[in-house]
Amino acid sequence: MSRIAALPDHLVNQIAAGEVVERPANALKEVVENSIDAGANRIDVELSGGGIKLIRVSDNGGGIHADDLPLALHRHATSKIKTLNDLEHVTSMGFRGEGLASIASVSRLTLTSRQAGAAHAAQIKAQDGELSAVGAAAHPVGTTVEIAELFFNTPARRKFLKSENTEYAHCATMLERLALAHPQIAFSLKRDGKTVFDYPAQPLQERIAAIVGNDFQTASLPVDSGNGTLRLYGAVAKPTFAKGRTDKQFCFVNYRFVRDKIMLHAVKQAYRDVLHNALTPAFVLFLELPPEAVDVNVHPTKTEIRFRDSQQVHQLVFHTLNKALADTRADLTESVSNAGSVLHEMMGVIMPSENEQSGFDRQTDQHFASQTNHSAGNIPAASGGGKTTPMPYQNARSAQRPLSLNESRAALQTYAELFKPSDNTIPAAFAQNRPSENSLSNADTPDNPPETPPLGFAIAQLLGIYILAQAEDSLLLIDMHAAAERVNYEKMKTQHAQGNLSSQRLLLPATFTASHQECATLADHSETLTRFGLELSGLGGNTLAVRSVPQLLAKSDPVALAKDVLHELAQTGSSQTIAERENQIMATLSCHGSVRAGRRLTLPEMNALLRDMERTPRSNQCNHGRPTWVKLTLKELDALFLRGQ
Repeated sequence: MSRIAALPDHLVNQIAAGEVVERPANALKEVVENSIDAGANRIDVELSGGGIKLIRVSDNGGGIHADDLPLALHRHATSKIKTLNDLEHVTSMGFRGEGLASIASVSRLTLTSRQAGAAHAAQIKAQDGELSAVGAAAHPVGTTVEIAELFFNTPARRKFLKSENTEYAHCATMLERLALAHPQIAFSLKRDGKTVFDYPAQPLQERIAAIVGNDFQTASLPVDSGNGTLRLYGAVAKPTFAKGRTDKQFCFVNYRFVRDKIMLHAVKQAYRDVLHNALTPAFVLFLELPPEAVDVNVHPTKTEIRFRDSQQVHQLVFHTLNKALADTRADLTESVSNAGSVLHEMMGVIMPSENEQSGFDRQTDQHFASQTNHSAGNIPAASGGGKTTPMPYQNARSAQRPLSLNESRAALQTYAELFKPSDNTIPAAFAQNRPSENSLSNADTPDNPPETPPLGFAIAQLLGIYILAQAEDSLLLIDMHAAAERVNYEKMKTQHAQGNLSSQRLLLPATFTASHQECATLADHSETLTRFGLELSGLGGNTLAVRSVPQLLAKSDPVALAKDVLHELAQTGSSQTIAERENQIMATLSCHGSVRAGRRLTLPEMNALLRDMERTPRSNQCNHGRPTWVKLTLKELDALFLRGQ
């Protein structure tokens, strides 16, 4: 066996480059983070050949002293830490002092820098780890790093790189993450001489819209919470915006992009009962905490971290997002923000610009302006270009009125039969808003016009699936099964949390022939079934009897309900897992108690469901993340029918 020998510095740097510089995007990250640490407020990046041929990063930061240029390319040389205490309280993006040295060992690197007050800039070059003498150069205050022919001297490493387009995509993604974390800094990117983006210094919300997309910004919910030492802020997408991809998930800890299992698990838990398992939420989250509470020195790339108190971080993320998602209901936010644009795209209709008036506003203005000059029977004159001006709309508010006392009582009775509560009292959602005789008589007076609720008033049922409702300035479409499923689900969660999920004993037990697995599941989890208000017993052989069902689901098919819950429990397994998946079991229960497609509802029943939706948490989406209602505004309908165009 060979004797032990110290490796040459150049080989050590090349070995380190295998960890730090996996591809051009990693080299770009190291250099841009140095620019951020230097206090730059503008960073310009140029790429050629996907970053393989050239990476050039220029900034206007504080610069490097001419005498320090050789040290900047030496391994473990840095100005950011000096003691172990500095390492434990590090706030800079970089601190290991090996990034530039590793890059210089596998490329042709040129470093040019100038500090404020210096007569001229200084420049040093490195090729295959060999440093040139420091020379004078022309350069403004700041630093420029050029990395040419990455991995030119390690052909085996270069063979593992992908195509230029793929490597460029990784570089652009890396730069966008850094730009998202630092909106106070202007960033620009050029690819082969062509500008890809140029973000000025801007507020965080504008930077999010520019990078993540206007569609995310429109469908996002702001979050901001903390307890003094910890703060979580950013934006999370509504469940109805979720996709099957993870390219719009951004976690930043102290402005550093990370992939942390603790935070991702907390996000998943917060979305668990508003999103299907196959879909992933979109979010941009920033966690700020003391530097000593997180260890960023876990991996050379610094994308993996360790929290000192991971449970505290998990609780903050979960409770912050859970509270924001609980407010996704009709009286606080819309379910889907782009329903009109989706419909217009399908129909090939171009929406008017934001500064254009809708047909309602424009024609109403013309109507009132010309009212003194035209009699009631005259039609306004045609506008230029041969288009006939459509007649103005009437105010939509006068077309609807609040329910009368008898209608309210009828709605309450019929809806209570559909979703029977745990006792014989009026549901809280209706008790708070049940009109009195005096209030109804006063509400219909011309001096006190009724205020239209967020989901308006039902006007019809479409194909036994959707409810059509008219609000003050829009048409609403409600998926009645999805909406009723969410209402039932939230009621069951509340009752289960309070320990009073009541059951309804069947007058005649419903019997069915069960499989061997269903019988085994009943034997293992009979107590769990009882907690959910479902009582089953064996009658000998493979015959089971359903004796009680949850009171909210008294109208459902008891046999189908029992089979589905037994199947869910069989898949869940242990009692510990059951506790974690109680919401999934209640979702299965609530689906059986919901209004089925094809069932005809009366207007009072439909209106009662709308009022209940307005006061139910998370009612903008069903248990699987599908929207329960969408809105088409008058402006969007105008564009669809080409009114005023």
